[in-house]
Amino acid sequence: MMRGLGALIRDQTGGPAAEFAIVLPVALTMVLGFGDLLYQGYMQSVLTGEVQKAGRDSTIQGNATQSTQIDQKVIDAVKAIAPRATFASTRENYDNYSEVGPEPFTDTNHNGIRDAGECYSDVNGNAQWDADPGMAGQGGANDVTVYTMTVTYPRLFPFAWLIGWSASQTIKATTILKNQPYATQTVTTNQTICTP
Repeated sequence: MMRGLGALIRDQTGGPAAEFAIVLPVALTMVLGFGDLLYQGYMQSVLTGEVQKAGRDSTIQGNATQSTQIDQKVIDAVKAIAPRATFASTRENYDNYSEVGPEPFTDTNHNGIRDAGECYSDVNGNAQWDADPGMAGQGGANDVTVYTMTVTYPRLFPFAWLIGWSASQTIKATTILKNQPYATQTVTTNQTICTP
């Protein structure tokens, strides 16, 4: 027997199932997204702690030659929670904290950019202006070292494409520490250069 149109409109049989089908994907995406963000926060916390410890270990006399082993401790700690992660580390050294950053220059036209002919302080002695005058490696006694570890890992849940995220996540941690004063520091004499 056919039911009338009014009876069909009033019929709510199966209504909760339809509502559940609409709400479930949205709720599931939110829960998984929140879980992925929590995982990222945990990864960042572990990485930051390990990088700070590795940075302190690197500044001890004699450890400048142990950078590979010190990096491996960071890698092992992170791989315990992200086994498929990939890693890249850098170390740059400076004579002192004030040299971490672009070489100072006289901005005669006030545009915030070092233009040809504007005088600059040659921090690293290479006779050219550098946005980062750091030299690769741990450096020597009393040098300031910037240690950075970058980690790329696959996301915890394989749904990232649903909300426009990439399948992998990249995080990094950096620490700046001064090497122990176990010897006389070799300091580069800064010269003022005004040529291009």
